[in-house]
Amino acid sequence: MKQIHVVEDDQDIRQIIEFLLEDEGYQVKLFPNVTSFHAAMAKTIPDLFLLDVMLPDGNGIELCKEIRTTQMIKDIPIIVMSANAQAGTIFRQCSADDFISKPFDINDILSKINKQIELH
Repeated sequence: MKQIHVVEDDQDIRQIIEFLLEDEGYQVKLFPNVTSFHAAMAKTIPDLFLLDVMLPDGNGIELCKEIRTTQMIKDIPIIVMSANAQAGTIFRQCSADDFISKPFDINDILSKINKQIELH
């Protein structure tokens, strides 16, 4: 079963994403912030990262850059999501594979995630 790590501070959005992805057959690990994400990273390696840009204790773009420089996980697909329209261009700075604008369309988010999982 493919696993996705989601870093999103909004509980409602985390729950929606969890429901959508589990319904598609993915195993989902949810993290409300960068700190909890770091604590879990030593334990499991996912098939895809889904990162919010604005987090209470960090930034999804910086987290994306960190992932890209970590040897064990640098090639895992990353999708960045944000309500900030400018983040659509900023995400390229961290070499993310795709961008999702919030509020997101359910079919769009599933399509982008499935595409990245299939490509890698």
